Amino acid sequence: MRTCKVMLNTAADVKEFVRLVSECTYDIGLSTGRYLVDAKSIMGIFSLDLSKPVTLCAHFDDADELFAELTKFRVA
Repeated sequence: MRTCKVMLNTAADVKEFVRLVSECTYDIGLSTGRYLVDAKSIMGIFSLDLSKPVTLCAHFDDADELFAELTKFRVA
């Protein structure tokens, strides 16, 4: 499993993010604190507090291509 922090500032960002992660066949989650949602679910993402970065959890080891596509959303 690989993780990184992402920031989704607008509804357009959420829509583009979901489009990108939906192409992946593996499980991908977003978490804040004790909440974990499916990163492919727009409704799930909007249930999180998006005013601060959330943690992307890719449940597979070869996530380099996915992480490269999500560079725009990644934060340090």
